[in-house]
Amino acid sequence: MNPPAIRIDNLVKRYAAPPKGKGGASGEDAEGKLALKGVSFDVPEGSIFGLLGPNGAGKSTLINILAGLVNKTSGSAEIWGFDIDDARRNASRAIGIVPQEIVFDPFFTPYEVLENQGGFYGIPGSKRRSMELLEAVRLADKRDAYARTLSGGMKRRLLVAKAMVHSPPILVLDEPTAGVDVELRRQLWELVTEMNREGVTVVLTTHYLEEAEELCDEIAIINHGELIAKKPTRELIDMAREKIVAVTLAEDIDTAPSHEAFRKVEMNDARSVEITYDKDELSAGQVLAILQERGMTVEDVTTREADLEDVFVQLTGTGA
Repeated sequence: MNPPAIRIDNLVKRYAAPPKGKGGASGEDAEGKLALKGVSFDVPEGSIFGLLGPNGAGKSTLINILAGLVNKTSGSAEIWGFDIDDARRNASRAIGIVPQEIVFDPFFTPYEVLENQGGFYGIPGSKRRSMELLEAVRLADKRDAYARTLSGGMKRRLLVAKAMVHSPPILVLDEPTAGVDVELRRQLWELVTEMNREGVTVVLTTHYLEEAEELCDEIAIINHGELIAKKPTRELIDMAREKIVAVTLAEDIDTAPSHEAFRKVEMNDARSVEITYDKDELSAGQVLAILQERGMTVEDVTTREADLEDVFVQLTGTGA
């Protein structure tokens, strides 16, 4: 097997404590916020890897450590086999970061943005790929337009091109579709999956769990600075034991049906009921049989399998 694209081992980050004095912090805050609590995992080469967690979980801190923007407290991390402390330059050249924020000079053209970025990495002019990258992100026709005139979607695509200027084998996208419309999200994911097919390892953080479920081969979930799950996406989804049966009844009912095996029962109206149950304890047929025993006639029924959002809520106790 190939070595992992990224290896993280017992990574700890504690931010400095605020100054002591009047109104100073107490408890953990007095010692400094512990953002990462010994996180360890590998990102397989050639994969699309999801890094999920609620706000404040530690995802951005971890990415900023990999990017060289934040110093770790202890532990180790390797990018493409290069230790981020012992071989920082080589580690940085192996990774491209697409941040949440739009970060480039609005008075430069897309071509100039990429040329300048190539210069920062010491790439000779004859070896820069600025036009090739603009074509790859479908911005060739905007080569000489001021970056400030680009639409939001174009700016996002330019950020991807900027991150790929030095041809890194690993691309990290930090909430790349936050606040963008459905069509732009689709365009970005087409671009990302195409890069992945060409051999780029992709690490993705997102609050859109359906995206992670559709795109990612493997997912790690961080909560309160700790790794609480890391599995192939399908195995992670299989961890959700709950299933929902939505039934439409032939007659109105005044109160929701109850049973010790029902986890949750919700009435949408007098004839529409959603029943959540543990699929290890009951089947959909048994749920319907219980309703019939209570004199209820079912006219229509639909079921919903667990998805990644169910697992996320189950593991973290919060929504995305």
